[in-house]
Amino acid sequence: MSGHDNSSQLRSVLPFLAEPAVVRELRRAVRGQLAEWHLPAFTEEAELAVSELAANVIKHVGRGTAATLVMEAAGERLRIELHDESYRVPVLRSAVCDDECGRGLSLLADLAVDWGTLLTATGKAVWCELPANPGMRTRRVQRADAALTKYRRDVDAPPLLRSHSAQILEESATCLIADLLHWVAARGGDPDGLLDRAQMHFEADAA
Repeated sequence: MSGHDNSSQLRSVLPFLAEPAVVRELRRAVRGQLAEWHLPAFTEEAELAVSELAANVIKHVGRGTAATLVMEAAGERLRIELHDESYRVPVLRSAVCDDECGRGLSLLADLAVDWGTLLTATGKAVWCELPANPGMRTRRVQRADAALTKYRRDVDAPPLLRSHSAQILEESATCLIADLLHWVAARGGDPDGLLDRAQMHFEADAA
């Protein structure tokens, strides 16, 4: 893997060979580059997007494939591109599909404000764009709203009253979190560890 392109302060080009062991190096490189650009709020989503893009190349194009990661911060967005030497265009499958048929693209579509595939002279580039302005990054809140709405339906909760909506939603969120902790414990996990990690993610996003 090489360093970043000095011709543009906010553009990074990293050639690499698509091997499982390299994915961790890519994540570290992404984290370092975003810190250098003073954009640490992107780190979690960018690392996850890059990991999924690289994993798709390894799985669907082949181990050892020559690939290039390009990151560019401009305006209100961070653009991530992963170039490879295959002209095979990935397909976003239905949500009911299992991990063998497109989890990576479904996750990418969930993370990004926009994404797609661009054919190039030597293959293709799968790209996505993440919002640079933290104020624009409401996807987490939207997902939480959707989860709470479904949760309330599942437990037959009464309709919300405007004057009590905030309090009732907080109570519903508390119950949902408690259920998740039971779910983790039932599978032999560590509920306290889950809470600690969730708090770390929240504080990193808030910062």
